[in-house]
Amino acid sequence: MTNPTAAMLVIGDEILSGRTRDTNTHYLAGELTQHGIQLAEARVVSDDQAAIVAAVNALRATYDHVFTSGGIGPTHDDITADAIAAAFGVAITHRADAMALMAAHYARSGSEFNDARKRMARIPDGAVLIDNPVSVAPGFTLGNVHVMAGVPNIFQAMVASVLPTLTGGAPLLSQSLRVLRGEGEIAAPFGALAAEYPDLSMGSYPFTQNGVMGTNLVIRGTDAGQLSQAMSKLAALFG
Repeated sequence: MTNPTAAMLVIGDEILSGRTRDTNTHYLAGELTQHGIQLAEARVVSDDQAAIVAAVNALRATYDHVFTSGGIGPTHDDITADAIAAAFGVAITHRADAMALMAAHYARSGSEFNDARKRMARIPDGAVLIDNPVSVAPGFTLGNVHVMAGVPNIFQAMVASVLPTLTGGAPLLSQSLRVLRGEGEIAAPFGALAAEYPDLSMGSYPFTQNGVMGTNLVIRGTDAGQLSQAMSKLAALFG
């Protein structure tokens, strides 16, 4: 059975301006790999509702799951929840369950549950809340779209909440061989080996170290037996 597929949509002007480095895609890729879900595409869009709606609709029609990060905070430029509602053509309101969670949280902390913070309880109709054990303000899932915070530790906590609810496939396994040869020298036999194993993914990644050129050859797949067999042949070719 083919593993489920996923896409990542990173939302925020701060990413595109270079002010903030996106670490959430890297984290999600690793978690999905272990869960047997293939991250097949990643996009970054600005804080523009039309751009978010277009990207969400394109990705959710193509992949089994879409994960978003960013734009669900308390400020005026946090427009992701509204954009998701627009993409699905549903209303967005202050949800009673989200309001109750957040009201209790701010009461415990002695902070005011003001209008800005109440914005984070606005959830599109029909969505299921994603637990946020870090700062309580929830993410949400609507259809196959999982909407999460951009702050890395909160994003990671939300991923941990969502992944157990998703059906994965076989974990993606990976083995590599480091050779002190340039890609041009190994391309032909490596390509022939890749053609011999169409169910495996093979890639070459060149490097230079102390003035010496080399290549890391990586084989990935879900069949441990095939992977080991291919790696044995690779080692015989270049070991």
